[in-house]
Amino acid sequence: MWSFEENSRRYAVGSRQQRRLWLLSSLRALCCLLPTAYCLLFLGCRQDMHDQPKYQPLEASKFFDDGRASRPLVEGTVPRSASILDGPAGRTNPAEDDFFPFPITAEVLARGQERFNISCAPCHGRLGDGNGMIVQRGFRRPPSYHDARLRDAPVGHFYDVITNGFGAMSSYADQVTPRDRWAIVAYIRALQLSQNAALADLPPEERQKLGAGGPVR
Repeated sequence: MWSFEENSRRYAVGSRQQRRLWLLSSLRALCCLLPTAYCLLFLGCRQDMHDQPKYQPLEASKFFDDGRASRPLVEGTVPRSASILDGPAGRTNPAEDDFFPFPITAEVLARGQERFNISCAPCHGRLGDGNGMIVQRGFRRPPSYHDARLRDAPVGHFYDVITNGFGAMSSYADQVTPRDRWAIVAYIRALQLSQNAALADLPPEERQKLGAGGPVR
């Protein structure tokens, strides 16, 4: 039988060995974790994606001759969110454009008449004289399309008014598509011509339908 002192000595020796083994295991684990900690601490804090070599809007640049980092739009650029029918970006005043973005055919005019009667005639009237049913019930009267000012206005003016609104008229951009806006503008031109055309403007076959020999205005 071991004495109490012998048991105490053996226990103390075993405890020291256990502490030594625990210390060695901890050192091995620490050696394995140090490279991982280094990668997380130093490599993970790099600012390459945060501090990108790029120019901020309106920042100066020595690379370009004009000293501007922001470049002007290329001629003919169209906004990504816009339709090609809205025309190119960067124009000084699109409302002054006097051309259609596609050929005007009988089908386009028929479509324009349909859309005009739905969206425009309640105020502007079927003839475009500004005497629509809403006006007859007290709403503010819009100008007649047959006024000299609007007869001489470019087609871009009407497209711009439909898109952005004007005066008491609100924007119809969310109700009428760009192509239908141009179709309506083409039909407005037809209305203007119908009320202000001379007989001499008609082809011979159309004059015969109105009656031969009539006075020519």
